[in-house]
Amino acid sequence: MSEPDFDPKMLEALVCPMTQATLTYDPEKQELVSKPAGVAFPIRNGIPVMLMDEARKLD
Repeated sequence: MSEPDFDPKMLEALVCPMTQATLTYDPEKQELVSKPAGVAFPIRNGIPVMLMDEARKLD
């Protein structure tokens, strides 16, 4: 059973909780990236997890 896909239309409504900046979708890593904050939020089962505690710091 495959994971549900993230709907890129959700990007219109989502912003970074830290900077309020727009996010970019990385389909390979299944993440939403906030370049201004330097973090990426995971997408699990098609649902973005927009918690700073769950965010991965970008290299």
